[in-house]
Amino acid sequence: MTTAPWRDPALPAAARVDDLLSRMTLEEKTAQLYGVWVGAATDGDGVAPHQHDMTAESADPAADYDELITRGLGQLTRSFGTAPVDPALGVRALALAQRRIAAAGRFGIPAVAHEECLAGFTAWRATAYPVPLAWGAAFDPPLVEEMGRAIGRDLRAVGVHQGLAPVLDVVRDPRWGRVEETIGEDPYLVGTVGTAYVRGLESAGVVATLKHFAGYASSVGARNLAPVRAGTREFADVTLPPFEMALREGGARSVMAAYTERDGVPASADPELLTRLLRDEWGFTGTVVADYFGIAFLQTLHRVAGTPAEAAHLALAAGIDVELPTVKYYGEALVAAVRAGELPEELVDRAAHRVLLQKCELGLLDEDWRPEPETAGPVDLDPPANRALARRLAEESVVLLDNPDALLPLAPDTRIAVVGPRAADALAMLGCYSFPSHVLTHHPEVDPGIEIPTVLESLRAELPDAKVTFTEGCGVSDPDPSGFTEAIARAAEADVCVAVLGDRAGLFGRGTSGEGCDVADLSLPGVQGELLDALVATGVPVVLVLLTGRPYALGRWHGRLGAVVQAFFPGEEGGPAVAGVLSGRVNPSGRLPVSVPHLPGGQPWTYLQPPLGLAGEVSNLDPTPLYPFGHGRSYTEFAWEDFSGPDAEIDTDGSYDLSVTVRNSGGRAGAEVVQLYLHDPVASVTRPDVRLIGYRRLELTAGESARVTFRFHADLSAFTDRAGRRVVEPGDLQLRLGTSSGDAREVARLRLTGPVREVGAERRLHCEVEVLRA
Repeated sequence: MTTAPWRDPALPAAARVDDLLSRMTLEEKTAQLYGVWVGAATDGDGVAPHQHDMTAESADPAADYDELITRGLGQLTRSFGTAPVDPALGVRALALAQRRIAAAGRFGIPAVAHEECLAGFTAWRATAYPVPLAWGAAFDPPLVEEMGRAIGRDLRAVGVHQGLAPVLDVVRDPRWGRVEETIGEDPYLVGTVGTAYVRGLESAGVVATLKHFAGYASSVGARNLAPVRAGTREFADVTLPPFEMALREGGARSVMAAYTERDGVPASADPELLTRLLRDEWGFTGTVVADYFGIAFLQTLHRVAGTPAEAAHLALAAGIDVELPTVKYYGEALVAAVRAGELPEELVDRAAHRVLLQKCELGLLDEDWRPEPETAGPVDLDPPANRALARRLAEESVVLLDNPDALLPLAPDTRIAVVGPRAADALAMLGCYSFPSHVLTHHPEVDPGIEIPTVLESLRAELPDAKVTFTEGCGVSDPDPSGFTEAIARAAEADVCVAVLGDRAGLFGRGTSGEGCDVADLSLPGVQGELLDALVATGVPVVLVLLTGRPYALGRWHGRLGAVVQAFFPGEEGGPAVAGVLSGRVNPSGRLPVSVPHLPGGQPWTYLQPPLGLAGEVSNLDPTPLYPFGHGRSYTEFAWEDFSGPDAEIDTDGSYDLSVTVRNSGGRAGAEVVQLYLHDPVASVTRPDVRLIGYRRLELTAGESARVTFRFHADLSAFTDRAGRRVVEPGDLQLRLGTSSGDAREVARLRLTGPVREVGAERRLHCEVEVLRA
């Protein structure tokens, strides 16, 4: 029997796909452009916006699954992430589903199986790692890459091909509910850490999906899905760079279109964004997928389409190849529109070619394809190695904001009153896309499937000789202060009070942080602020521990607390990590990926401000943060010595090195994060006063030193000019080395000479760093 060319692995992938497409009917081609979500909830408590509207049986074209898959199928949605499934059973069920799909169609092509993996594989009994905001706090891309690789291995071990992560949105308003899913408020930090995650995931053979492209985090008023009013330069210089970096340097093979609209044009219907920029300018060749129900929203929410066919036409023409999570508009409505001459079949062919090309690269068109994963034996999605990795990242991400009187570390035999609604709740460690928070809230009878030590349990284990008492004091968000009396009494009996406050992750208003859980201001949720007031009033030293998904205003207690520790949903090993910082076993080394404000109002604000965005006499509001971006303290001291950064002139395509030696001058091992900021005194458009362009985390034993050299290139000063070109301008620059955006230790002064130089996709995106240890 002669093998069809599309089955021949010796042929180029594009030639194989061309041959296959020529054999397909219109229905078979469109079948490659959508997913099916089996078992999705149809009640009002879904995990995607308007899920109850979109999955009602009367509105669901996928209800007749057996008939549907005879045409083939593009994607299978969340086989593991929809309901609690034993991993071993899930592997078998997915393999059976894939065999069924392959057997039903003429060509025997399986589906791409995708899952969420924002902070670990979103599946029952899988490791729950720290959320991306904690990755940003660690300032450690190699460790994040290692985590991405581990997550990718787990996904491939059960038969999953595509992961819907990372989120590369740059925080523009910390009131937004999905801040916990972001890496921070700086595009360079988001880009470098996000790219590391992509490299890890892709190295395991899993397709990484960048989201949400683009502008989602800039929604007006911090409201989920609200319009984006970012200007041309903000969009180009803040929103887009992390995506470009993750594509060019990380090799991501998929992009998810954002729900939002910018200047009246929804991202899902924007060919300038999804085709001209993404493909023509950046050279992207992978697949673009819709966010869940995003194509339908062109009709139902954005109202830029009057019918499903019109919405499908807009999305396909813009460049969306795959409709997720389930078939709505790329099915019968799309076929009918093509048959009626209302939509060119070439658009279907274009998208189907991209989808099948990716399937070919994944081996799904090969004759010897088998649905069973290559790995054999028991399926353990939370092995000791994963937990150790989750512990390392959690420990590195904990930020010591303040410790003015060296109250921390706690004495091993002290009397400790632990108070607060986050101290004894395992879910206090997890973000909204962890399986226990995302799915198990709908299955209260099911155990979490993983061990998640609380701060209270961990502190008792960490300090076995201490006398530790506990009372909750109040709930996370309810207004009931009746527990204050007992909390005050417990604090008054102790040598120190540890107040563990913060967020409850949830979805669409069912939490204080998470998708659809936006806030009006940055006050602590519920009456937690009043509880903290009452504890401080006892006169007993208070250590504030925050387990949150966003920064909260802390100016009200500045100078009144013994210490402040910030952890951003640090994952299943977060309890021991936080307790380790409190005991001193862990020397804190996290740095803020977002600014912590003085006051709860005055938002939105991030540190990337031009001069008039900073404090000044023209306004009575002072936006200066209490703790700036990049800030974090340690239990040891670091001396910065032998700075080398002489005044110099370089041309607008030139390079310049600056160096400093960092010495651990304290008595214990620790980590310093050396940060490089650019200050552009005069430019043709207003520029941020400072912005991060490089950093390096240095782990040093007591007395050890290392010399760190930053190799600055003029490309790193590029910005978008009045004509919309990305340019490097001649003129003066300052390169500032510091421990945060608000603390410059050393300054190098440069002058760029020569003509204005326009730069494009070939420009350097990151600053090379060299470390030499003494």
